[in-house]
Amino acid sequence: MPTTTAVVGSAVGLHARPAGIIAEAAEELDADVTIALPGDEPVDAASALMIMTLGAGHGDTIEVAGDDEAAVAAIVALVEKDLDAED
Repeated sequence: MPTTTAVVGSAVGLHARPAGIIAEAAEELDADVTIALPGDEPVDAASALMIMTLGAGHGDTIEVAGDDEAAVAAIVALVEKDLDAED
């Protein structure tokens, strides 16, 4: 199972807005993807609520894993982006 580490880029961590954006993207993928703080139990990346339970803050390193390398890379890219920045 491909696993990649990523650093949380959102200024206030993986709270409601970033978690919602990540979960929506994960839901659209044709693969199961999980997110975890190192050493903790992984959670479903398609669940904003579960992502928020991680309590991951800005600059924290997390692990993203899944069956599909492209799906993992897509979620990693979102985690590393500041999803709170104005578009």
